[in-house]
Amino acid sequence: MAKIDWREKMHIEGDQLSDLRYAGYSYLRQGKYDIALKFFKALILLDRDNIYDCQTLAALYLETGSPGKSLSYFDKALQLDADHAPTLLNLCKAFFMLGKVEEGLKLAHILKGNADPKASNIARALILAYS
Repeated sequence: MAKIDWREKMHIEGDQLSDLRYAGYSYLRQGKYDIALKFFKALILLDRDNIYDCQTLAALYLETGSPGKSLSYFDKALQLDADHAPTLLNLCKAFFMLGKVEEGLKLAHILKGNADPKASNIARALILAYS
């Protein structure tokens, strides 16, 4: 079965997507994660190849205590950019939340060598916390 192109079907333009994304991030910054989740669920249907929408939706699932739901969205984001450090770090956190400590530690050990000092420092902290 072919996937429906909701963006075309609903006649949604780029500016409207930007407005939806801005509203979603506004709710996220206010800590209204349940509302932000709805925006990002819609955004990933409307703009399927946006890594930040996928990563943000996955991170929102983590924040709301649903790490299992986050995994498929982290996977989708990593299909779009396999080396995206924030996505990899959040995936690492999801593994730990799900009790998959071995997988989380493997990923954290890879990330501790990341060129971005912020990512590598967080990875080191996760290793210390879960070793």
